[in-house]
Amino acid sequence: MRVDFVLLLKHLCNVRCQFARFSLLFISLFFVLGIVQSKDIFTLPESLLQSVESQYGNPAKRRLLAWQALIRDDSATSDKEKMDNVNRFFNQLRFVNDKKLWGKSDYWATPVEFLSRGAGDCEDFALAKYFTLKALGVEEEKLNMTYVKALELNQAHMVVTYYAVPNAIPLVLDSLVSDIQPATSRKDLLPVYSFNGTGLWLAKARGKGQQVGGSDRLKRWQDLLSRMPEGLN
Repeated sequence: MRVDFVLLLKHLCNVRCQFARFSLLFISLFFVLGIVQSKDIFTLPESLLQSVESQYGNPAKRRLLAWQALIRDDSATSDKEKMDNVNRFFNQLRFVNDKKLWGKSDYWATPVEFLSRGAGDCEDFALAKYFTLKALGVEEEKLNMTYVKALELNQAHMVVTYYAVPNAIPLVLDSLVSDIQPATSRKDLLPVYSFNGTGLWLAKARGKGQQVGGSDRLKRWQDLLSRMPEGLN
């Protein structure tokens, strides 16, 4: 991801909720098919798996089946074990910027799109981890997607942050770092804002910060949800 930091802040202030039209046939197919999910089972439709295999090859199908197994087999563990497994699973994928992968300057992929391609940028890593942890039963109020400035790279970046209790020092799940660390150990990251399905916060130094509205203010978030199957978001 290559996003001007000042423009990122302007985006926070000015963006309005709206739904984008579908641009890819595959995405439309995914949305129509949906995903079967209940408390005890998470099942990707066979028609979806066949479509992905036809378009992206057998390795893509295997990645989706591995994701399905992760969610099914990991449901009884602690939040820490879930985060370790999810972070390790997705950090195996490749970083490729949106322009090269999607032909767009900034595109938020669904977890299925991300796994089908086997690559994505920092937002795709963070979003896939967030939705997978939710599917595993981690409470949404404990999870945020957090925009930061990666100081060593001098660029905008997205991570997942986890709050064991409100106002705690969060743990950071990052595509750039293999292990999960508390935010106080990540001096290379400067938080800007964070959001989840319930709210939007301006970030303070190492905590959640001041809530400034709902996540419906973020256009790309709303666009992403419009392409997600009901039951996973």
